[in-house]
Amino acid sequence: MSLTRLDEAASLSILGATGSIGQSTLAIVREVENLSVFALSANTNVQALLAQCLEFKPRYAVICDRNFGPELSAALAEQGSATEVLVGEEGLAQIASAPGVDIVMAAIVGAAGLDSTLAAAGAGKKLLLANKEALVMTGGLLLNAARESGATLLPVDSEHNAIFQLLEGRDAASVEQMVLTASGGPFLHTDAAALRDVTPEMAVKHPNWTMGAKISVDSATLMNKGLELIEAHYLFDVAP
Repeated sequence: MSLTRLDEAASLSILGATGSIGQSTLAIVREVENLSVFALSANTNVQALLAQCLEFKPRYAVICDRNFGPELSAALAEQGSATEVLVGEEGLAQIASAPGVDIVMAAIVGAAGLDSTLAAAGAGKKLLLANKEALVMTGGLLLNAARESGATLLPVDSEHNAIFQLLEGRDAASVEQMVLTASGGPFLHTDAAALRDVTPEMAVKHPNWTMGAKISVDSATLMNKGLELIEAHYLFDVAP
């Protein structure tokens, strides 16, 4: 597979298309031949999802909050789009497991992405896992579902993706140590006593990355690094 063309045509569902990872994924779709968009999803951002649908012309669009379904349907119809609107968790599960899908980008943050990630794993898809919480919450259940269905599980998180590439063709048992790096959040050089007075607004001002509020706070508190340790434990079958 080259950087600009897939050897074989493939279709892609993006769970969380309007977030930063979803947008980055679509930027790649623009550059790669033989890669088409089967479905896109968003939580409530109708306008961003509408724009994506008009550009990439997916078969399905899922709006997770049912209240926004009629608005998206009307907007697509007004533009003459043939994209069909689905709603809720069942809509997410459908686009993650549909026979017409080859690759699923799981980029919905937190527990909201759990059911659809499990659906993709159970349906034997090539699952690009950007939602670490799904693996942290389910552990062996997700891995077993992928193993039984023949699904391919590829970590997208930068640290885990780097380890995955380094381990390719090697036995993880032969590795003495794996190191998960931290770039340093907004409180890297803050005195411990001053941490009592920080605010959520301060915590989301990451100096290196622009992320959603939850992951920014998790990064600032190092909770995200704890989740990454659990994820690595399951992904690579290594002891904590």
